[in-house]
Amino acid sequence: MHLTLVPSVSSSSELKTKPTQHSVQKLREIGIFPDVILCRASRRISSEERSKISMFSNVPMESVISVWNVDSIYKIPSILQEQGVDDIVCKTMCFNPSPADLSVWKKLVERIENPSCDVDIGIIGKYIDFTESYKSLIEALAHAGIHTNSRVNIKYINSEDIENKGIDLIKNLDGIIVPGGFGNRGIEGKIMAINYARENKIPFLGICLGMQLAVVEFARNVAGLRNANSTEFDIDTKYPVIALINEWKDISGQIERRSVDSDKGGTLRKGAQNISVKNNTRTNGIYGASLYERHRHRYEVNNNYLKCLNDAGLIIGASTSSENLTEVIELNDHPWFIGVQFHPEFTSTPRNGHPLFIDYVKAIINRKFSKSV
Repeated sequence: MHLTLVPSVSSSSELKTKPTQHSVQKLREIGIFPDVILCRASRRISSEERSKISMFSNVPMESVISVWNVDSIYKIPSILQEQGVDDIVCKTMCFNPSPADLSVWKKLVERIENPSCDVDIGIIGKYIDFTESYKSLIEALAHAGIHTNSRVNIKYINSEDIENKGIDLIKNLDGIIVPGGFGNRGIEGKIMAINYARENKIPFLGICLGMQLAVVEFARNVAGLRNANSTEFDIDTKYPVIALINEWKDISGQIERRSVDSDKGGTLRKGAQNISVKNNTRTNGIYGASLYERHRHRYEVNNNYLKCLNDAGLIIGASTSSENLTEVIELNDHPWFIGVQFHPEFTSTPRNGHPLFIDYVKAIINRKFSKSV
């Protein structure tokens, strides 16, 4: 199966098939003979153009497939099936499966095209000039939109702009997300956004660093730990509510002690881990008794401050079974306020979405439209 670009002349809609013919010729010279040619183009390729490619490429016309630009990548499977790509592949591979049923997939596309409402969610970060940095998060929100029959409009807001211009930049948002990141640039702007979300009952999701900053904000403004911080940003902070843990297990299983002055090599917590969920929490309602999510971080909620934070109203929704490390924080007196240490966006799919993002968008919709009634 050979994927090839069929470019068009900018001054007209004419498609140029010569590059495709040439690429097939070069493949044949080295002994590769395509069974199917997928032709990427700005528009649907006509029968005449497909016939021309077929003739010069020695590929049957029915195996020259048009793949044109669409407004949603999720339309592509139906486009390929309508042109018989699945039948061609099965015939070539000598398979004889039952006909493919894309009815569920088509309903998914229908939901994308016909949402019942719009919600505006702000991603507060410092990489907003390169939105691909948040690609998994963007897709997870789109998937949640599919499963809540809504269109999620993402607003990218630079946290440094919030520091310089104030919170007016986020006052029209229906939901606020602070995603993961590293480094102290723009940190106070993110904390300002979290404070606004908490005080004004805006549905909030903090991921990785976003969760840690939610703990910092709560410690400063609710728990009375003025100037609390993470040691990632202030090594001398009086209240290090986020810090490196000082004991790790090395590769042999032995306890290895670290300090703030130690080399940080090997201190990242990475990969999927089993996590225990606390009963009667929102996290419990979303995930059930346990969850299994992927991690990539170094700093943790400091257990020495858990009692103080708990007494002030911060709820630990989930934690690791062995080390008792905080994985989820949430608030009761809020429509939806959750911070997670892991990265749920990595496991979202268009078919199933992710329960955390779906619940988040549902909360946004409920809040937005209950206010407008």
